[in-house]
Amino acid sequence: MDQEAVLAVDIGGTKISAGLVDAKGRVYRHAEVPTPATGPLLDDALRRLLTSVLDGAIPRAVGLACAGPVDPPRGTVSPVNIPAWRDFPLVDLVRDIVPGVQVGLVGDAIAAALGEHWLGAGQGAVAMLGIVVSTGIGGGLVLNGMAYPGPSGNAGHIGHVVVDPAGPPCVCGATGCVETYASGPSMVRWAREQGWTGSDARALAADAADGQVVAVAAFDRGTRALARGIIDTATLCDVDRVVIGGGVAAAGPVLFEPLRQHLAQSATLSFVRRVTVEPFAMGRHGGLLGAARTAWLASQVDTVVCR
Repeated sequence: MDQEAVLAVDIGGTKISAGLVDAKGRVYRHAEVPTPATGPLLDDALRRLLTSVLDGAIPRAVGLACAGPVDPPRGTVSPVNIPAWRDFPLVDLVRDIVPGVQVGLVGDAIAAALGEHWLGAGQGAVAMLGIVVSTGIGGGLVLNGMAYPGPSGNAGHIGHVVVDPAGPPCVCGATGCVETYASGPSMVRWAREQGWTGSDARALAADAADGQVVAVAAFDRGTRALARGIIDTATLCDVDRVVIGGGVAAAGPVLFEPLRQHLAQSATLSFVRRVTVEPFAMGRHGGLLGAARTAWLASQVDTVVCR
């Protein structure tokens, strides 16, 4: 079956995902590989993955979603969780792999937000904040129906909104960022300081679901900080919907119930209190679909076809 498509790529610290995506968001030839730790292996893995997914097809355009910070005007990336890439010319590398087509670059959390707005839990929202709660916390804004990356490409980075200046130190150099309370490792670290002996965020979520006191308190503490960050963002940007995904969000009610409670208790302005919070609907494909949407919107030329 012939189908015009774009090539979408989602690059994170754990995995690299790629697929051909048509104009309706249907994904073909999806594949993923673990993210190697070193630069040459990383570059080679990306090249082999994209060549395999394309298998001779010529995409209409390429959309790249990458962990940040990203620099779309320069086409470079410096992902915090991929130390091998600092000011790395990702767009140039992909142009070498896929010559002759447009390549668009967007931060991974912005891509996830855009994918959810296009086909998932954000459909119909005029102004939306997407949040990825995982090893770190990323965010992306969709305003007036369009992704808003900002001049640098990093707008919506809610994980590094400071919610307590006297709080824990953050890897970004500040103190008391949302990420220092609400990311998976941050909640696990705090729980262990309180005597919890579990292994990881998944185990913490399971114990919280079972009512284990320290685990419940860890999620309460984390979601209180996340709620403050959401309220700050809603106050500034007048968002009407927040959609949340990522590995920690897979905890479901363990995360969403205390988060909604803290929002209800702490939001005071009427336009902030109207904000609704929903889980991602697109799962692992959200970032890939956002990368595809970026490619479709940027595409100007008619090229061929995926077979």
